[in-house]
Parts: sequence; C-alpha cells; structure tokens
Amino acid sequence: MELEVKREKLLLRAGTQKFEWHIEPRYWRMPAIWIGLLIVLPIFIYIVYPQLLPTIIDANLLAAIAIPLGWMTIGTGRMNFGPQFYIGAGGYAAALASIHLGWGPAPTLLVALVAGLFFGLLMSPLSIIAGGLYYTLLTLLFPLVFLEVTFIYTDIFKGDVGLFGVLPLISVGNFTLNQFLICMLALFIMLIYLLIVDKLLRSKFAPQMSAINDDEEVAEAMGVNVKKVKIISFTIPAVMMAVLGWFYAHYYGTFAGITYLPLSFMLKILMVSMIGGRVQIYGNVIGGYFIAFLELVLIMLLGDYSPVVFPIILLILLLTLPEGLFGLYRKRRYREYLPTLHVRR
Repeated sequence: MELEVKREKLLLRAGTQKFEWHIEPRYWRMPAIWIGLLIVLPIFIYIVYPQLLPTIIDANLLAAIAIPLGWMTIGTGRMNFGPQFYIGAGGYAAALASIHLGWGPAPTLLVALVAGLFFGLLMSPLSIIAGGLYYTLLTLLFPLVFLEVTFIYTDIFKGDVGLFGVLPLISVGNFTLNQFLICMLALFIMLIYLLIVDKLLRSKFAPQMSAINDDEEVAEAMGVNVKKVKIISFTIPAVMMAVLGWFYAHYYGTFAGITYLPLSFMLKILMVSMIGGRVQIYGNVIGGYFIAFLELVLIMLLGDYSPVVFPIILLILLLTLPEGLFGLYRKRRYREYLPTLHVRR
C-alpha cells in the first residue's frame, strides 16, 4: 500500500487498485458545507421544533428515491416513469417477512434487497429492447398493474387497507427521539446514495454512459458494452429504491400499495428530479426538500385544497425554471466538483 500526495489530490495505491480524493478546496468546500448543514438541520429541529422531523424524513426519502432514478436515466438514456414499482416490491417483501416470520429490520433489509435485485434484473432487458414511447408506457404501467394485483390478492396484500403489524425501524421508548434517529438514518441513506452516484459520475463508467446517451450505435462501435452498462444502470438503482420501500414499511409500521404505487406518488418523485434540475444528482436533494416543505406549507394554508394547488405551482415552476432550481444555481456559479452528463431527450 502506497500513499502519495499530489498538488490537488490524494492518491492511494493498494496492489493494482488506485483510489483518488481531491483535496483542492474548490472540489470539497461547497459539498462539505451543504452536508454539514444537512446534518445540523435535524439536530436544530429536534431541539427547537421536533414536529418538523417527519417533513425532514420525507424530504430525505424523496431525494434518496430521485438520486438512483437519475442514475437509471443517465445509464439507460431513458426516463423510467415507474420507479415506485421497486419501492412497492421492497416494501411488500419486507412487510410480509416481518409480519409472517416476525423478522426485524435487519433481516427484512436482506429480503428487500433480494426483491429489488430480482425485479431489477427481470425488467432490465426493457432498457435494451424497448425505446421511446414504448419504454415510457411499459414503465408507467408496471406499478399500476402491481397496484391491481394488490386489490385482487387481498388475502396476501390486504388491498387498500395494507399490511399492518410491521416491526418498528427504531424503538428506544421515546417517540420524539425515535423520530430524530429515523431522520438521521434517512439522511445517512440519502448521503450514501449521493456518494455512490457522485463517485460513479467521476469514474471511467461515466464516459460510457455519456456515449450511450449520445448515440448507442456509435458507442457500441467504439467498444462500449451497451447492454452491460444498461443492465447495471437499471438493476442497481432498482435495488436502491427497494431499500427505501423497506424503510417506509418499518418506519410507518404498515405498507399499502395504494400509497406508493399510484401516479400521484410517481409524479411527486419526478417533480423532485425536475425541480432540482433535470438529472442533476445534487439537485435532487434541493428538489426533495423543496417538494416536502411546499407540500407541508400548502396543507397548513389551504387544507383540503392543497392537492389541487400543489401541481399547479409545480407546473408554473417547471415552465419558468426549465433547468430547475439547482440548474439556475449552476448557471450562475459553476463548479467542477458537480458532475453532470448529457441525457438524450
């Protein structure tokens, strides 16, 4: 093992493997500040106004869903309109294992991972054989078909009532402290996802995805294994989304497909991606917090009218800010440490 310090980065060599970390301030200063703020925010809210902790949890989970969806979009060159299918698969798998086998969050996490891997691999060929409108319609239909299945087989999925009796994610005897610890866990998962995708977009894998987005035939002629890249970019994000289904099931102690599989939940996820910035990985964090707090404010101000006003406001924002909130920031203050790739429309 050999450690080498260069002018702008730290280089670690271990056998044939090489690991690099940028140490120049322009690469880490702003990410470090934002991550610090994200960690301090739930601590501050826990002390001052703990009633906001569920909103912070929701914001982190929305961002954590949008981040792997961004990877899936970049890696396949196609927008998946059914990411909630994998949330449903992971959530139902974890809930069923917890209720019928009495398993806690740790073993059911493995069940959710297996469910996500299975369905991700099963459906990954769609990114190869289907394109354009066909891919969009198929990914849009899968969660809706899954929702109908939950209504047909009510003895298993309990229909619109959902599964009850899932063991809690964290239980320390104090509700507020539980919420705080769950909030920190949601933040940790989101940051891990952000780190994984950020590292991916800085790796040798990124130019291959970019080439596929520009022209698949040219990329294949250049030696890029298009099928391999697409299957990996489809399957692993599906597993990451299934983990969030596991989180929802143990967090609420119940899981119902009517909550996560309809178009309304899908639109919320897509809005996170679009408001934050089209496939801007860091922008998904801004989008998640923006959508979660906007929904909370509208509920407080408008009550039952909020579901009507909510999409109208989002539509206005999409029309006035086509690059999203984070895209507007990048346009004015560009930094090299924020990776992005071109995605074909």
